[in-house]
Amino acid sequence: MQIRAAVTETPGGPFVVQAVDLEAPRPDEVLVRMTAAGVCHTDLGMQAGWPRRRTPMVFGHEGAGVVEAVGAQVAGLAVGDHVCLTFDSCGRCEQCVAGHPAYCHAQRILNTGGGRADGTTALSRDGAPVFGAFFGQSSFATYAITHARNTIRVPADLPPTVAAPLGCGVQTGAGTVVNRLRPEPGSSLMVIGAGGVGLSTLMAAVVVGCDPVIVVEPVASRRALATELGATAVLDPTADGDFVSTVLDLTRGGAQYVVDTTSRSDVLRQAVAALRPRGELALLGIGAKVEFDVMSLLTKGVRVHGVIEGDVDPARFIPELVGLYQRGLFPVDRLVTTFAFEDIGVAVAGMRDGTAVKPVLTFG
Repeated sequence: MQIRAAVTETPGGPFVVQAVDLEAPRPDEVLVRMTAAGVCHTDLGMQAGWPRRRTPMVFGHEGAGVVEAVGAQVAGLAVGDHVCLTFDSCGRCEQCVAGHPAYCHAQRILNTGGGRADGTTALSRDGAPVFGAFFGQSSFATYAITHARNTIRVPADLPPTVAAPLGCGVQTGAGTVVNRLRPEPGSSLMVIGAGGVGLSTLMAAVVVGCDPVIVVEPVASRRALATELGATAVLDPTADGDFVSTVLDLTRGGAQYVVDTTSRSDVLRQAVAALRPRGELALLGIGAKVEFDVMSLLTKGVRVHGVIEGDVDPARFIPELVGLYQRGLFPVDRLVTTFAFEDIGVAVAGMRDGTAVKPVLTFG
């Protein structure tokens, strides 16, 4: 079938919406008609460094849509189901069996290999391959081929613009709090960076009862939104380059938890200094190299977590997030700015200049 997809022709090249062909789903695959797709920094980071041999390429990994066809070997999904798309995993390795599919032994080939596990791609243009299967979906397109493990059924009345971000950015921030750090009520937590991941971290911290919850963010509009979403205090790192003393005062000796979304060495040095002894630091940013003074970690007994996708099992966690949203406890919609799919370039610009916290593409 012919679909429209945002194709990246060269490493770092723009997203250009054009016609491509999509194969029918295989017996173990699902065909989803897209209704919304979030734009994530991971899309932009991978786009910038994508290998030339795997271009042209279709990205997109925060999809929401409606199931159009189901392969004969797929269980648990039916035509007409409303779904949220997330990362793919094998379901068989020790990490998947233990409930940690984000660390699946096959994660690279299934999510960032540029095609199916057997090396083929369901996409083509004028008979030539177009690479895809990004996070098992490539949802910057009007239709996507997915699998049962990365296609999560959601209520039909859940807005697709809310469902889409749950599949990556939202579950990354929220899952880091709920599933990895697991702070006790009354614990102090600091979030560095108030983008979609950081604000999802904030909302989860509020839900579990952290106090105080501090947000460090240079963009004034995002600091204002963080306050509205429940932050106890918001700090502008550009107004005072060293926010450590303020955090130490607010937390009476240092934060018990810090979640960083920036991966900036200068900020992380401050983050470690703002932790109390035996505090915990979660690293969520991608695509950067950072340096630590090892002694600052050793002498304070800091525990460092590297966290992918919130270390969650999406089949369990995404329904939990939906339930929190429906109860008014997790207002994901406050993060979203919508753009027509054809305006994907405008959405990307909004994410880069900070005017759009979580851009979500909509399909007419």
